[in-house]
Amino acid sequence: MTRVCFRMQVAPEHMERYRERHAAVWPAMLRAIASAGRRNYSLFLDDDGLLIGYYETDSVEAADAALAASEVAAAWEEEMLRLFDGASGRADQTARILPEVFNLEDQLVDADRR
Repeated sequence: MTRVCFRMQVAPEHMERYRERHAAVWPAMLRAIASAGRRNYSLFLDDDGLLIGYYETDSVEAADAALAASEVAAAWEEEMLRLFDGASGRADQTARILPEVFNLEDQLVDADRR
């Protein structure tokens, strides 16, 4: 299982629209995300537009490929594109992935081995 965290920047003038769209994501898009293999998926939006996303998957490459091939994901991302600052392509393909530097469970396992 791989944990993925990413960041993006929602344009200040589109914050309310972004919140509205994510309060009721299209059911077909929810199913596309789940069938692509992304689990425990959450988005966090700060007042300055900083968006942090997190999900877990068995294969980042397979999940990304499934969503890249999905017509519903393409339509969703087309709608989302204009809500981001400096977006140049599908948000699900251009998000900045953040490196993980700490995980409690992993370190507890390591600590128990010492």
